Amino acid sequence: MPIVNRIAALHDEVTAWRRDFHEHPELQFEVHRTAGIVADKLKAFGCDEVVTGIGRTGVVGLIKGAKSTSGKVVGLRADMDALPLDEISGKPHASRIPGKMHACGHDGHTAMLLGAAKYLAETRNFDGTVAVIFQPAEEGGGGAREMVDDGLMDRFGIQEIYGMHNGPGLPVGTFALRPGPLMAAADGIRIEVEGKGGHAAQPHNSIDTVLVASQIVANIQSIASRNVDPLEHVVVSVCTFNAGFAENVIPHNAVLTGTVRTLSEAVRDATEKRLHAIVEGTAALFGATARLTYRRGAPVTANHAAEAGFAGDAAAAVVGEAAVNRAITPVMGAEDFAFMLNARPGAFIFIGQGDGPQVHHPAYDFNDEIIPLGMSYWARLVETRLPA
Repeated sequence: MPIVNRIAALHDEVTAWRRDFHEHPELQFEVHRTAGIVADKLKAFGCDEVVTGIGRTGVVGLIKGAKSTSGKVVGLRADMDALPLDEISGKPHASRIPGKMHACGHDGHTAMLLGAAKYLAETRNFDGTVAVIFQPAEEGGGGAREMVDDGLMDRFGIQEIYGMHNGPGLPVGTFALRPGPLMAAADGIRIEVEGKGGHAAQPHNSIDTVLVASQIVANIQSIASRNVDPLEHVVVSVCTFNAGFAENVIPHNAVLTGTVRTLSEAVRDATEKRLHAIVEGTAALFGATARLTYRRGAPVTANHAAEAGFAGDAAAAVVGEAAVNRAITPVMGAEDFAFMLNARPGAFIFIGQGDGPQVHHPAYDFNDEIIPLGMSYWARLVETRLPA
């Protein structure tokens, strides 16, 4: 694998940064320590400009090439936040903070982009400007949307935007992406059912919200099997079910929450409409009432075709064409980088993490072996998109 010698030499240093971030995880927009370290390092690297507080706690560093005649600006994005989990990895660098851990590899993403920034600031072997973007609150906080709304693209003149995520299960030394929809839109649902509480021994005098809510859970599974084209994709999952506290009381209320994942806006709209009909109709059948609150989150992460090609080419320059899957099956997980792709052309790519726990598992840990590959990908992408 043609890893640049200078990047290989940075491996141990960047690994130390990564493990420090891992030991000190921060949630959502409260990434003050992480963002502070990122900003300080970017300044020490000699970035031409370092701006903090974009999208509340985001950081942007600008690196100008040895030549700036092209006028092009390319954005590279990493996420900084962790998850509200207790870590069980047993690693020496495991989280020191109860209830918080880097279970999705954002510590690795941040470290790899920092390492690439150090290399790019040293070499500047490109014509144009690179914006290295460190985003808070990817895990459900909409940090990408906040940065875009705070003027990220216009303020720094960003014309193309690229992101990268580790992929457990993908072999080390590989990359994967696809043009078009790569990851799903992620929406939240809350269903509030009201019936008629009563004594468990006299169900005929009650309207049983446990029964009603159970029927709603079963009926909404028909959306995927009977309301959406089998060649399309939709997942509707009810993940919490709360009703009652006593074993001899039929509860008056029940509350369900869950998630909807789709790969197209048409299916997203149709699913929301169908959910309302099923929830309200099922409740009415039993004489109860039910209200659905549908909360739209991150949109579909859809790669732009030309930029997906550029990203694949940069990956191939690092690991070889045979190790780049340019037509990976879409993933029903979500990624708020979608907000940035809706604002500018760009692409999102997976880097092989190897075997081990999946992301969001309490035993997960980022694979430090892939750090030079990720840094090399960023460097090659810049040097090919902004040729000197």
